[in-house]
Amino acid sequence: MTATRTARRLGALLAVLGAALALVLGGASTASAHATLVRTDPAQNSVVPNAPDAVTLTFSEDVSLPGDSVRVLDPAGKPVDNGNSTHVDGKADTARVTLRPGLANGTYTVAWRVVSEDSHPIGGAFTFSVGAPSDTSVSASAVQTAKADGVVSFVYGTGRAVAYGAFALLAGAAAFVLIVWPRGIAVHAVQRLLMTGWIALLTSTVAVLLLRGPYERGTGIAQALDLSLVRGTLDERIGTALAARLLLLAASGVFLSLLVGQLGQSAAVQSAASTGGARSATGDEDAEEAELRQLEQRAAQRPGWDARLGLGVVGLALAVALTATWVGADHSAVGIQVWLALPLASVHLLAMALWLGGLATLLIGLRHGLPVAGVERFSKLALAAVTALTVTGVYQSWRGLGSWSALVDTEYGRLLLIKVGCVAAMVGVAWISRSWIARVRAADATGAVAAEAGAAEAAADEESKAVAVGAPTGASASAASGGGDAVREAQLARQRAVREAAGARLAQDGTPARAGLRRSVLVESAVAVAVLVVTTMLTNSPPGRVAEAVAAAPAAQAQTPAPGVSTVPGRTVELKIPYNTGGSTANAKGTATVTVNPAGVGPNAVGLTLDDASGRPIDVPELQLAFTLPDRDLGPLPVTLKAEGSGRWSGVAQLPLAGNWVVSVTVRSSDIDQVTAVQQLKLDK
Repeated sequence: MTATRTARRLGALLAVLGAALALVLGGASTASAHATLVRTDPAQNSVVPNAPDAVTLTFSEDVSLPGDSVRVLDPAGKPVDNGNSTHVDGKADTARVTLRPGLANGTYTVAWRVVSEDSHPIGGAFTFSVGAPSDTSVSASAVQTAKADGVVSFVYGTGRAVAYGAFALLAGAAAFVLIVWPRGIAVHAVQRLLMTGWIALLTSTVAVLLLRGPYERGTGIAQALDLSLVRGTLDERIGTALAARLLLLAASGVFLSLLVGQLGQSAAVQSAASTGGARSATGDEDAEEAELRQLEQRAAQRPGWDARLGLGVVGLALAVALTATWVGADHSAVGIQVWLALPLASVHLLAMALWLGGLATLLIGLRHGLPVAGVERFSKLALAAVTALTVTGVYQSWRGLGSWSALVDTEYGRLLLIKVGCVAAMVGVAWISRSWIARVRAADATGAVAAEAGAAEAAADEESKAVAVGAPTGASASAASGGGDAVREAQLARQRAVREAAGARLAQDGTPARAGLRRSVLVESAVAVAVLVVTTMLTNSPPGRVAEAVAAAPAAQAQTPAPGVSTVPGRTVELKIPYNTGGSTANAKGTATVTVNPAGVGPNAVGLTLDDASGRPIDVPELQLAFTLPDRDLGPLPVTLKAEGSGRWSGVAQLPLAGNWVVSVTVRSSDIDQVTAVQQLKLDK
């Protein structure tokens, strides 16, 4: 009857898994990962003769439109859009908002914020003018940028990292007890590890779900409990994935109860059968009786094997479904070869969990009598997991990078190099751990011999004690023990106490070899935490393939020359901005000279030069120029720079509002040396 109930529960869990997988993976599609703004209508910084009926944005991939995705503000800072941004003719890579009729001449500001297909929010702002450029005043609460609130961003990122670690603990520990150490499920420390992973994954998932809305819209953490934001998140792909994860965690709770109950009971039965078999082997029995007893022992162990097999199948299905809640809403769900990227990303996560979660369980097992055979079995599993991580990691790197130069020229590539270094360090420590396993095997064998010798010594002591008092040996020794030598009796008592104390210490701390293996595994686990952190940062970074494509293509978000821009004699403002990236190359230190003409509201011709200490022009790998108006919370408005020769660039900046602007020049002199220098620019009407 119990087996029937268990089978029904496992079947119900499998049904839940199928529904969750369909829910999460059903929306995977081919896209470029991390959308970019391709074009706008009206064009950025353009001057149109008549007021348009709508503003349309076109992106490089499909985007989701949260509330107030596109806002249009008149020169007085008042909204002139009709709200309710929509896709144009059902095209998911567009966003359109209609405008109120009868717009007056002047400069209008468009603030937009959407969610990429890979669940990352992007945003920006640009201007266009009707009739002629004019002064404009933009409300701070109306202008949206792509940057989330600092506290929200930190807590949101922490929640994602905790979710990865919790999944590794939960899945890795469950796999360890099912494959390597079934009796370990009865150890309270292992049960606490499983519950810690489950609770941490549940808590972090709820936190990410609540913080997703404020993270997308750039609002504060106080909006985390806004039910309208939560509903908006649930309408997105990542919200669907998080909801499915919560459903799967409910099923995982049932699975854990079955794991502890069924596997613990089976392990106890197997232990009793093994003990009974060991006791019978010491007696006198013929071959037929021995064979009969072995058959009885196998029959007693059969339910345990069946339980492990059933739990293993359901546990694997649960783990695969949980990985789908990540891979179905990140870089793997968009881009090239989605059909291959999704399963390989899932294998990557499973291998990570088997390795890292298994390490945490191994640390516990080494303190609670895990046999050396179990350590060796996990070593083989870890080798298989590392192999899977390597194969899937190479594919993911190729898919995300696109070129060798992206390894050093993009944030994604640099983070990937750090992750590779951390994994290499883990493999090195794991190799050291394998050498400790051989020592543990030898130490355990020596300990077994010593235990037999100790038993023989104890028997000899009893024999000598009986002889010393002139008593017969064997069964009659106990009858004569009362009249033994008191001194000899005290010596034997002290010896027994010392042996018992040593045995207790050995049971608690293990042999020196086991202590060395624990230290090695602990170091390996510490490096694993760093791997999880870098992995979280990778998922939040645009793939190198996309970053390079964006850099190579003309970005619509950047400022483009406006019609009729011309310099005005006597209206050029020159700013000298020293910079020092801290590097050792010749271009690491110098002066950036920014010229702005006519230094007024509207389009301005901008020139930028970089000179070293001796005044000679220098080039750098990357250079960015942007204008920000802090008093009105406007910007940063980037400027497209066109190279005009060695150390010389030019561009056009559309500055819609008078005030004290901040000019920021970002200089990168090498792969790792970068600095942003700023200076104020006062702009008159």
